[in-house]
Amino acid sequence: MSTRTSDHFLIAALLVLSGCDQLGKADTMAVDPKSPDTVQCQVDGAAKVEPVCRSEVTGDRLTIRHPDGGFRRFRIVADGRGVVAADGSDPAAVTITQGDRITVKVGTDLYDLQAQIASPK
Repeated sequence: MSTRTSDHFLIAALLVLSGCDQLGKADTMAVDPKSPDTVQCQVDGAAKVEPVCRSEVTGDRLTIRHPDGGFRRFRIVADGRGVVAADGSDPAAVTITQGDRITVKVGTDLYDLQAQIASPK
Protein backbone atom coordinates (compact mmCIF):
# COMPACT_ATOMS: atom_id res chain seq x y z
CA MET A 1 0.00 0.00 0.00
CA SER A 2 1.44 3.38 -0.96
CA THR A 3 0.58 6.88 0.18
CA ARG A 4 0.28 9.96 -1.93
CA THR A 5 2.72 12.87 -1.54
CA SER A 6 -0.16 15.08 -0.43
CA ASP A 7 -0.83 12.65 2.44
CA HIS A 8 2.76 13.04 3.63
CA PHE A 9 2.42 16.83 3.46
CA LEU A 10 -0.82 16.71 5.47
CA ILE A 11 0.76 14.54 8.17
CA ALA A 12 3.80 16.84 8.38
CA ALA A 13 1.57 19.93 8.66
CA LEU A 14 -0.45 18.35 11.46
CA LEU A 15 2.72 17.46 13.37
CA VAL A 16 4.00 21.03 13.05
CA LEU A 17 0.68 22.47 14.22
CA SER A 18 0.46 20.13 17.19
CA GLY A 19 4.01 21.14 18.17
CA CYS A 20 3.01 24.81 18.08
CA ASP A 21 0.05 24.05 20.32
CA GLN A 22 2.32 22.38 22.86
CA LEU A 23 4.70 25.35 22.77
CA GLY A 24 1.86 27.71 23.60
CA LYS A 25 0.81 25.56 26.55
CA ALA A 26 4.34 25.44 27.91
CA ASP A 27 4.58 29.24 27.84
CA THR A 28 1.50 29.66 30.05
CA MET A 29 2.98 28.51 33.34
CA ALA A 30 1.07 28.42 36.61
CA VAL A 31 1.58 31.59 38.64
CA ASP A 32 2.52 31.42 42.33
CA PRO A 33 0.32 34.04 44.07
CA LYS A 34 3.08 34.69 46.65
CA SER A 35 5.85 35.27 44.11
CA PRO A 36 7.11 38.86 43.88
CA ASP A 37 6.53 38.86 40.10
CA THR A 38 2.83 37.95 40.46
CA VAL A 39 0.41 40.70 39.43
CA GLN A 40 -3.24 41.04 40.36
CA CYS A 41 -4.98 41.52 37.02
CA GLN A 42 -8.32 41.34 35.23
CA VAL A 43 -7.75 40.31 31.61
CA ASP A 44 -9.39 38.39 28.79
CA GLY A 45 -12.94 39.12 29.98
CA ALA A 46 -12.35 37.88 33.55
CA ALA A 47 -15.08 38.72 36.05
CA LYS A 48 -12.71 39.81 38.82
CA VAL A 49 -9.15 40.85 39.61
CA GLU A 50 -7.01 37.78 40.41
CA PRO A 51 -3.28 37.00 40.95
CA VAL A 52 -2.84 35.30 37.57
CA CYS A 53 -0.43 37.58 35.66
CA ARG A 54 3.36 37.82 35.87
CA SER A 55 5.60 40.86 35.62
CA GLU A 56 9.06 41.24 34.11
CA VAL A 57 11.13 44.41 34.48
CA THR A 58 14.10 45.11 32.23
CA GLY A 59 15.54 48.59 32.63
CA ASP A 60 12.63 50.98 32.17
CA ARG A 61 10.44 48.34 30.49
CA LEU A 62 7.67 46.47 32.31
CA THR A 63 6.01 43.49 30.65
CA ILE A 64 2.86 41.97 32.14
CA ARG A 65 2.23 38.41 30.93
CA HIS A 66 -1.34 37.10 30.84
CA PRO A 67 -2.29 33.50 31.68
CA ASP A 68 -3.19 32.80 28.04
CA GLY A 69 0.24 33.86 26.77
CA GLY A 70 -0.78 37.40 25.81
CA PHE A 71 1.06 40.38 27.26
CA ARG A 72 1.18 44.16 27.61
CA ARG A 73 4.34 46.25 27.58
CA PHE A 74 4.81 49.48 29.50
CA ARG A 75 7.55 52.05 29.87
CA ILE A 76 8.28 53.14 33.46
CA VAL A 77 8.45 56.95 33.59
CA ALA A 78 9.50 59.33 36.37
CA ASP A 79 7.25 62.23 35.39
CA GLY A 80 4.42 61.40 37.81
CA ARG A 81 2.47 59.08 35.52
CA GLY A 82 4.19 55.88 36.68
CA VAL A 83 3.88 53.89 33.46
CA VAL A 84 2.82 54.53 29.89
CA ALA A 85 1.87 52.02 27.22
CA ALA A 86 5.01 51.08 25.29
CA ASP A 87 3.10 49.81 22.27
CA GLY A 88 -0.42 49.38 20.96
CA SER A 89 -3.02 52.03 20.30
CA ASP A 90 -4.69 52.10 23.74
CA PRO A 91 -3.19 54.52 26.28
CA ALA A 92 -2.56 53.45 29.88
CA ALA A 93 -4.81 55.16 32.45
CA VAL A 94 -3.07 55.17 35.84
CA THR A 95 -4.86 55.73 39.16
CA ILE A 96 -3.23 55.81 42.60
CA THR A 97 -5.37 53.44 44.68
CA GLN A 98 -3.57 53.36 48.05
CA GLY A 99 -0.22 54.31 49.55
CA ASP A 100 2.09 52.31 47.30
CA ARG A 101 -0.29 50.83 44.71
CA ILE A 102 -1.57 51.95 41.33
CA THR A 103 -4.24 50.59 39.04
CA VAL A 104 -3.35 50.60 35.36
CA LYS A 105 -6.14 50.18 32.82
CA VAL A 106 -5.42 49.57 29.14
CA GLY A 107 -8.42 48.82 26.95
CA THR A 108 -10.44 46.23 28.89
CA ASP A 109 -7.43 44.95 30.87
CA LEU A 110 -6.72 46.08 34.43
CA TYR A 111 -3.55 45.63 36.51
CA ASP A 112 -2.97 46.31 40.21
CA LEU A 113 0.71 47.17 40.62
CA GLN A 114 3.02 48.16 43.42
CA ALA A 115 4.58 51.56 42.79
CA GLN A 116 7.01 53.93 44.37
CA ILE A 117 4.98 57.10 44.86
CA ALA A 118 7.16 60.22 44.85
CA SER A 119 6.25 63.07 47.16
CA PRO A 120 5.27 66.33 45.41
CA LYS A 121 8.07 68.89 45.07
